[in-house]
Amino acid sequence: MSETVNPVLVEVTRGGVVESLHRGAACVYDATGARVLAWGQVETPIFPRSAVKLFQAVPFLETGAADICQANFNELALACASHGGERAHVAVARAWMERLGLEEGHLACGAHFPYETEAANALIRAGESPSVLHNNCSGKHLAMLATALAKGEPVAGYHEPDHPVQQRVRETMAELTGEDLARAPMGIDGCSVPNWGITLAGLARGMARVADPRGLKVVRQSAIRRLRNAVARNPFMVAGTGRFCTALIGHKSTELYVKTGAEGVFVAALYELGVGIALKIDDGAKRASEVALAAILRYLEVLDDADWEALAEFAAPRILNRAGRDVGEIRTVAGWPHGRPQAAEAAAEGASAEG
Repeated sequence: MSETVNPVLVEVTRGGVVESLHRGAACVYDATGARVLAWGQVETPIFPRSAVKLFQAVPFLETGAADICQANFNELALACASHGGERAHVAVARAWMERLGLEEGHLACGAHFPYETEAANALIRAGESPSVLHNNCSGKHLAMLATALAKGEPVAGYHEPDHPVQQRVRETMAELTGEDLARAPMGIDGCSVPNWGITLAGLARGMARVADPRGLKVVRQSAIRRLRNAVARNPFMVAGTGRFCTALIGHKSTELYVKTGAEGVFVAALYELGVGIALKIDDGAKRASEVALAAILRYLEVLDDADWEALAEFAAPRILNRAGRDVGEIRTVAGWPHGRPQAAEAAAEGASAEG
């Protein structure tokens, strides 16, 4: 197989036969920037989408904006969230927005129906349209607006790439990931803010520094620890009902941080091991990214048998037909994850796959 083709990580079966395959790449790095494990093309830039929301929230705390607006732990968690638009999410966002003296029109994220089915159905039954506060990114946008207000910067255009808010975010992400984002490809995310191309290796390095921030400047260490603690205190704010991020953080809140992004991206920071994980499924399938992340966590012995059973609906999902009959499964391919930890010098060679 060509080294430019990512390996198959996840397969879907029906009647014991493999029906679909999902290729992807993944890696694990430590806080020194050394590669621990890698599979596939981890040095190719990808758009991380919402997987970088914690990185994007760091300037909100570093600038003092979080203290100026007296952000509570629910708001800090919402700043890192791709929330489901449930009643509690919208209530926190609305109270925060009003305390900032802002209106819905100030948020550039756009409106969409809640991700959570019952929340969406409730709006439909009431004959109401969704607002920008239902947008899964509304917390991130409020944190960015609060930063602009605290710094005396224009609120208008806060989402544009050349605005000081976004320049600050880009610099922070560049420092955490170790990548030159001034030269990186840039796209516009679904919520209108810039999304810079970052390699999976860079994302994993950044997550490793979230796991072990001791080598960072003190103000950044404090910001990361406060965000970690806020997420651990209320993982519901990060995603919501029936979501893997909320279930996993809720189950292991003192041990890890995880965050999904659109198009099959997932990242994790493992506190005890001091490592970061980043993965991307080539075809963007959420079903494959969740299974792949769970498998890596199991391989690293972060999830034990009891954890696996509790998280089985995400880690080892069954396929049910319309009548509720079990007809297949979504699983990692035989033998994956695999491999031995790589030495730093081996990582420097940029090997495309291991094992």
